[in-house]
Amino acid sequence: MYDRFRLLKIFATAARSESFRDAAFQLRTSPQTISRGIKELEDQLGELLFHRSTRRIQMTKFGEQFLQDSNSLLSELELLFEDSTSPDREHYEGRVGITAPHSIGRGRVLPLLESFIWTSPACLIDLRLEDQVTDTVGAQIDIGIRVGMLRDNRFVAKESGKVPLMVVGTPELIREVGEPKTISDLMHCPISGRIDRNSGRVWPWRFNGFTHTPHNPRFLSDDPETELRAALNGWTFGQIAAFLVIPYIREGLLVPVLRQFEPTPLPLYVYRPQRGPVPARVRKVFDILTEGFADEESFPSVI
Repeated sequence: MYDRFRLLKIFATAARSESFRDAAFQLRTSPQTISRGIKELEDQLGELLFHRSTRRIQMTKFGEQFLQDSNSLLSELELLFEDSTSPDREHYEGRVGITAPHSIGRGRVLPLLESFIWTSPACLIDLRLEDQVTDTVGAQIDIGIRVGMLRDNRFVAKESGKVPLMVVGTPELIREVGEPKTISDLMHCPISGRIDRNSGRVWPWRFNGFTHTPHNPRFLSDDPETELRAALNGWTFGQIAAFLVIPYIREGLLVPVLRQFEPTPLPLYVYRPQRGPVPARVRKVFDILTEGFADEESFPSVI
């Protein structure tokens, strides 16, 4: 027989999963253990918590209400047990699945988590780089990072930073072709374009109140860091995220142009796919990321 805290933890994890197998993966146990725990809790309550099928599970109305009633209690119990079992040293164990855009994942997430990874050897960081919103259940994602609006209200999201877009070129390129003063000037200069990996189309450049799609770009890529490299080589002007270009602007390797036309900065969100109880390791990584992206030194947005 399981203790009631364990039963609540099994139930809450299963409620966030598509199947008992998914829940077992998160808790590092077997699907049979999850199934037995749910059955025992249902017997104690005298109500069904889930409708089962061969491929997925679905909560009953009673299960949905019970989850809502038990969430706060389970969170308090988890905090109580954490405080009583690790008074001197934080210990994190288990997997944390993270999804992030390629450039942010490589250049920002890894440095922010470096200290945590060194001090938490029992915690597995599983970082998936995707420029589109990932299937959080199928990919076992605990934390996501996205630039732009999040349209799924199932996410617990925190706006942690801003991402301005800047048009930049090298001093050498500006001496060669002149500094563009208007958008029309810019379109007669060598410019780059970034390809949407889903549609294969060129992303439009965003300006204050309007957009413009490059018609005759000199360089195309589906990767923002490669587009940055083209700008640093002096081949093109590019419209690139501020956190990528600001270090080079400060070194004098790139020059921002058309500042008066810059669009409203895009929001950067750190989000969790599910509401309810969250393991301590996920809360810790979530906090590290939200604080890191809010820090101007770690994630610059102002020259």
